[in-house]
Amino acid sequence: MIYTVTLNPAIDYTVWLNRSLTSGAINRTAREALRFGGKGINVSCVLRELGCRSAALGFTAGFTGEALERGLEAAGLAVDFVRVSRGMTRINVKVSADEETEINGSGPEITADDMEELFRRLEKIADGDTLVLSGSIPPCLPQDTYAAILERISDRQIRVAVDTAGEGLIRTLAYRPFLIKPNIHELGDMLGTCPSSDEEIVSCALRLQEKGAQNVLVSMGGDGALLLDETGALHRARAHAGTVVSSVGAGDSMVAGFLAGFLESGDYEYALRLGCAAGSASAFCAGLARREDIERLMLPRR
Repeated sequence: MIYTVTLNPAIDYTVWLNRSLTSGAINRTAREALRFGGKGINVSCVLRELGCRSAALGFTAGFTGEALERGLEAAGLAVDFVRVSRGMTRINVKVSADEETEINGSGPEITADDMEELFRRLEKIADGDTLVLSGSIPPCLPQDTYAAILERISDRQIRVAVDTAGEGLIRTLAYRPFLIKPNIHELGDMLGTCPSSDEEIVSCALRLQEKGAQNVLVSMGGDGALLLDETGALHRARAHAGTVVSSVGAGDSMVAGFLAGFLESGDYEYALRLGCAAGSASAFCAGLARREDIERLMLPRR
């Protein structure tokens, strides 16, 4: 079983403009869409497309939280969110024009009691299960929150994937997560450098392995992805050709594809291929990847 944790889920309100966004003026949309998400939830959605069972955990609040839970259940996802009493689940506004612009809400206030309830929900995770910790840590929680979660489950043989950035990620490395997935910019920010060549990226990935990460997957947008696996082997995947519609959820889709591929085959090369196909399929559409689109990209390239 795979469990995903989204500490600060959201309702994403995406609008598309036929012209540039003009500050200080009325901008009219060409089309718009609502999506229930957050990084861990996105992972669960793509896992479902790939035939993997998962349960989405985290926190919700207010009428927006109720709408998010109903929407996810209607889409066929298993959810087990902790309902908190202060604030509301955030709404993120994403504007797709000549450039992508985002206005993200702050989310509810999560208390120590709320965190204890999440810890109790996590007690169901058993040896052999997979836990995905994904997304930024809300300002109301300490930056070691993901590390605190890993400490609470450290007595079990659980495969952990962490997709966050900065100090929140660094503090999890002592617990030897199975997978971390920084993008190239996050990788450089964490280590105080600006890697550009494969050699520099590998050097940074090695430093994160030395700190405890088992497998380091670096996403690089149009340049594809690079995986340094736990055996020290390097795997490189080229980007798929296509028109990028939206980058929202592409990294989460890559995590979902990688985990689904590894759990299916135990092969890192295949897992990377499936991860890149899922990430690209999401980037090439307005929502998250569908199974048929992922499978099409998995076909041998001519």
